[in-house]
Amino acid sequence: MGLGTGRDPAFDRIAGIVERLVDAPVAVVTVLSADRQHLPGLVGLPEPVASEREMPLTHSFSRHVVETGESIVVPDVRADPLLRDNLAIRDLGVIAFAGVPLTDSDGLVLGTLAVMDREPREWTKSEIILLNELGEVCSSELRLRIAREIADEARRAAESAHGQLALLGEMTEALAATMDLDESLHRLGGMVAGRLADWCFITLADQSGAIRHVSAAHHDPARAEIADRLAELARAAKLDVRSLIRSVRGTGRPVRRDEADAVLLRDRLSTAHLAGLADQLGFGSYLIVPISSPVTFRVLGAVLLVNGPGRPPFTDAEQSTAAEVGRRAGMAVDNTLVFGRQRHVAEVLQHSMLPELPDVDGVDLHGRYLPAQDGASVGGDWYDAFAQPDGSLMLAVGDVSGHDIEAAATMGQVRNLVRGDAYGRDDAPGPLLAQLDRALHGLHVPAAATAVLARLRREGDDYLVAFANAGHPPPVLLRPDGEVDIWWEEPEPLLGLVPRDQRVTHHRRIAPGSTLLLYTDGLVEHPARLIDDGISRVRSVLLGNAGLPADELCARLIDAVPRRADDIAFLVVSVS
Repeated sequence: MGLGTGRDPAFDRIAGIVERLVDAPVAVVTVLSADRQHLPGLVGLPEPVASEREMPLTHSFSRHVVETGESIVVPDVRADPLLRDNLAIRDLGVIAFAGVPLTDSDGLVLGTLAVMDREPREWTKSEIILLNELGEVCSSELRLRIAREIADEARRAAESAHGQLALLGEMTEALAATMDLDESLHRLGGMVAGRLADWCFITLADQSGAIRHVSAAHHDPARAEIADRLAELARAAKLDVRSLIRSVRGTGRPVRRDEADAVLLRDRLSTAHLAGLADQLGFGSYLIVPISSPVTFRVLGAVLLVNGPGRPPFTDAEQSTAAEVGRRAGMAVDNTLVFGRQRHVAEVLQHSMLPELPDVDGVDLHGRYLPAQDGASVGGDWYDAFAQPDGSLMLAVGDVSGHDIEAAATMGQVRNLVRGDAYGRDDAPGPLLAQLDRALHGLHVPAAATAVLARLRREGDDYLVAFANAGHPPPVLLRPDGEVDIWWEEPEPLLGLVPRDQRVTHHRRIAPGSTLLLYTDGLVEHPARLIDDGISRVRSVLLGNAGLPADELCARLIDAVPRRADDIAFLVVSVS
């Protein structure tokens, strides 16, 4: 399936998220060609458009976004001189429109992420900000699709040579195994040295021309130290490194020289003792291959492949394979950059959804959210606290299943339902969670979630804690004497599964100087261990530390996690 044609489940999910968060009847992801508007993602459009996934440009408001390269936000398209003659007004009933551009890595506008309403509507600032943030995520997905399609074409072209395919396949797998750019290019050097040449030298520059990576590898382990030294000195001699990139930037094609011409390159390496180190590694014929972006075709860096004296010059087949190495290295670089931007947008979105904790006399509140170390940096974990009109304090920690932007969006709905349902009511946490369960089903919120909901109130010299637990890890209490209690109770089902008419409320009395910890399973779970082991680890971190400041307790809890395979959210509540 070509880019932007037909239904695409990922873009359908993004359109669905936009439709729910903005509360608009129509949301679309569009990609425009010369004469058609394609709709790989949509919610709310009627047949036959919903099935055909395309429409003529006469029905496209998004074409104006593509033409101008800027967002268009219109409360009533019938009053807009640019849009009022669009046939979508008559045929689809569109009245209000807001669309943001989707761009490739060079900033070229490919399509839009847009919402529409069938009546006049003033789009709010927060709705447009959210639309832009999700547009960035959608743009990143488009860039990845472009890179994948080009990579697929390159793989098909390489299948004619078995040996070449084996090398390229292994290299692709190695590059895809990490999103760390330096590690990717180090792996590339280790695979190429000995397979295509005796040794190789890799350099990469950013858009300003500044060097961002230099490495070297030799097939002989005895010369590895010399290769590392060459890379270290070359990193300091930036002019010589840039000359390698310039030699292939003009044409974007490999430069091949036999042993008789190698002196030309040696002259470039003459400063900082680079030529002497190159001679120790063995310098005969060489091949300079561009590392080029498969999306923009811009030269990002270069791979220098070198054979020692006496070894035959590079063949046409080796040059072809080397060129493909450069293209795949460019794809890895592009994917790493796209992943970094996508992760940043996701982190901004997640942190924008975290609450501001209230100031309450006698209560010190500290919340932490940390994304998993791998993946999209968003998920369904959350914490919350808010004061009630009667002076009590509501505390909540929960985890919506999933580790993506859809889980984060659902989490926002669940958290807001908790607040809206509980605020101003004196119901116990058990009935409040039961009502939340009914609301999730009645409003068709697609959530399966665990949660602990608690109410904290002062009574005399002590505090009373009432809490309910829906399939969540148990609260942990650090007492003033330094001992730790785990509040185990009979487990109850998750929220969002089968609604329960009743949920149990548990009660505890705690003394001033106590610290209550509510947390999600990312703090205690490990793939190779039981959750009880993780809870014991948390207990050992807290044990004997009743006088420790809450910030320090938070830091110690985070440091004790072996690896963040899952999101972590927790709330530390100290009472005095």
